[in-house]
Amino acid sequence: MSPAEELLKVESLQLSYRTKHGLVRAIRDASLEIGAGEAVGLVGESGSGKSSLALAVMGLLPARASSIESGRILIAGRDVTRLSDRQWERMRGRPAAIVFQDPLSYLNPVMRVGAQIAESVSRHDPSENVAQRVDELLSLVKLPASCVRAYPHELSGGMRQRALLAAALGCRPQLLIADEPTTALDVTTQAEILLLLNEMRLQLNMALLLISHDLAVVSAACQRVYVMYAGYTVEWGRSDEVFSAPAHPYTEALLRSADSLPDERLRFPTIEGNVPDPSEAIEGCPFAPRCVHRIGSCFQHMPAARTHSSAQHMARCWREPASRTVRA
Repeated sequence: MSPAEELLKVESLQLSYRTKHGLVRAIRDASLEIGAGEAVGLVGESGSGKSSLALAVMGLLPARASSIESGRILIAGRDVTRLSDRQWERMRGRPAAIVFQDPLSYLNPVMRVGAQIAESVSRHDPSENVAQRVDELLSLVKLPASCVRAYPHELSGGMRQRALLAAALGCRPQLLIADEPTTALDVTTQAEILLLLNEMRLQLNMALLLISHDLAVVSAACQRVYVMYAGYTVEWGRSDEVFSAPAHPYTEALLRSADSLPDERLRFPTIEGNVPDPSEAIEGCPFAPRCVHRIGSCFQHMPAARTHSSAQHMARCWREPASRTVRA
């Protein structure tokens, strides 16, 4: 991807949190790129660093408890790694906005939905006819006009997620980060929200970073995918290539675990072992203790990324590139 095409670029990011028990290394070495209008997925187990990466990209890390130790974050070509709070206020919303997984926690419970969307519009488009723009946004996210006077608790979970999306779109972002936007919703509503996100992306020529633990969701909604484990991006490429021929054993294990069919003992597949403690140092590949393909080098050095099924399919694994198919 050329610099002119990059909307978001994360380069070798390392991020830690300071706690009363010591330093927690949330992100050890993560890189990611998103082009204009592109849909990209970010997957991994809980604790892999996905949400911390999203917070870092949006400048929402707790200032006193977090530290970006190395690496860079560039949005639309601008280095935002160490912006001040005042500078972030001018960046946040446009060019990048975020939607979180629990809208009830982010919508003001004593403020009408229309007023919250209007606040977003007036802050980023003060010359707009605010009332008209709010109506347009409600229509865009397929909410009835009556929602303008509703309070968040009067709406269903899916409607609240749409309202939060309308507020984010009121900023006219070039990039929308959706952090587990369908986790608390039923299957039908999940499908509706994902379809809506894709429609918005195409209609507005907006890039989308979809963070999820649901591989099927990312496979269906995203053109490319990044896989994170223990603070590292361990594999990335086109979604169809990564999910049909995974190059990293962790991706293979995730796909097996996502299989809804039990084995002959009526047990569902799992990944043996435990996720590394983020407060402890890691030598070599963090997945090595759980990996059935591990060799001596895995415990000594984290390998550099190598090309696999195509020039865009990369993985950080000592195994030689090969075509492997795993049922999703």
